[in-house]
Amino acid sequence: MKARCVFAGAGLLALAGCAAGPAPRIETPPPALPEAFLYAPEGSAAASLAALLPSDDAAFAALSAQALAGSPTLAEAAARVEQARAGVARTRAERFPEIGAAASVTATRSNPEQFGAALPPGIAIDAEQIAYAANLTARWDPDIFGRLRAQDRAARARLDAADADARAVRLALVAEIAASVIDWRTLEARAQALAADAEAADALARLAGVRERAGIAPGFDRVRAEGAAASSRSRLAGLESERARLLGRMVTLTAQDAAAVQAALALAGGPRGVPAVPASLPSQLLLRRPDVAAAEARLRAADAELAATARRRFPAFGLSGAIGLLAFGLENLFDSESLVGSLAASVAAPLLDFGRLEAEIDGAAAEKKAAFAAYRGAAYRALGDAETAYALVATADRESKSAAAEAANLARAARLAETRQRAGLADFLTVLDARRAADASGERAAAAQGRALRARVLLWQALGGSAAAAGAQ
Repeated sequence: MKARCVFAGAGLLALAGCAAGPAPRIETPPPALPEAFLYAPEGSAAASLAALLPSDDAAFAALSAQALAGSPTLAEAAARVEQARAGVARTRAERFPEIGAAASVTATRSNPEQFGAALPPGIAIDAEQIAYAANLTARWDPDIFGRLRAQDRAARARLDAADADARAVRLALVAEIAASVIDWRTLEARAQALAADAEAADALARLAGVRERAGIAPGFDRVRAEGAAASSRSRLAGLESERARLLGRMVTLTAQDAAAVQAALALAGGPRGVPAVPASLPSQLLLRRPDVAAAEARLRAADAELAATARRRFPAFGLSGAIGLLAFGLENLFDSESLVGSLAASVAAPLLDFGRLEAEIDGAAAEKKAAFAAYRGAAYRALGDAETAYALVATADRESKSAAAEAANLARAARLAETRQRAGLADFLTVLDARRAADASGERAAAAQGRALRARVLLWQALGGSAAAAGAQ
């Protein structure tokens, strides 16, 4: 009769939980990305994404290896992955029984008078007693309604998010190193152009001085030539502050001292042209970007947490048992009479909590909505980054080509002005102005090519790096 009452009560609890219904359904359709990038070039889909990085530069190879090996930011992200992996192990272990062991020795002393003075004949109270016990205990909560399984799915999704975050840190780190190395090489090219400018201006100043001493030219020509040389040397000195800023940034990125970074930057850079850029579908690349993958994993975690919270409406079952030895003398510990044990089963379900559980479910549902919005935001942010990067590449390429053509034309104009001046068809000021324009255009061309190369690193990062491209193939 008692057993029937127990099972009837358990059935009522189960029905009470089932009547509450499943978790609220929240639609999470994947973002609808366009089929092609608006600013992507046509006919270059076979171009290599990895070629956008300065991989042929020895300084980039050395510094990126140092950064990936010792970056504190990357080490922190790796620790987050380990933490999430431990969370997965914990939730998985929650689904299995918990077994424990215990042993104890208990000594008690009591006052015989507490039992009264009129004890039956032959009955005596032992005032001191020692109990010896050894027990094995076990407890298991059967996951009948899947709450623990949902928590396990949430933990696995959080592990995926942590891993994607680590890949995002790695991607950003490599991109920063690549951009910094390109900036450093651009500074070197600008410095070479400015040094050539200063050297040419000094030569003109010497020539103007000779003409002044010969009385065939005024001193104004020499002063202007010396001013042009001083201007080039001033701009050349100004590059040192940019070098210091780049060096400090790479010290932070690589966790190396300035001397080690400078030694790596002293390595020769390989031949570096302006590589072609790839064109592909956003759905093949952008959804594989680490930040988008992390947002998608957090959405899966929020969905699993909502399921786990909703399953708290259902009854929770528990089984526990213990088996052990209990004796009041050490020599009797292993006698058959010392064997003791217990077995228990339990069931519990919420009946009246005045809306606490519903509030938790509503909160979990709102968390899932927020995670879905974050996922969509990450996807469209990736799309915007890619479009911006493609547009920057296109404009930087046009600027670089125009600057190179300008430098070539102005250099030719300077040579023609010098030829005309030697033939007596042009004055010295014409030569000086032509040479100054040609010298300034060389630095602009070097800076423009550096911006074109840097835009390609931005595109590499926006498309998710080489790993995303490999996954899309």
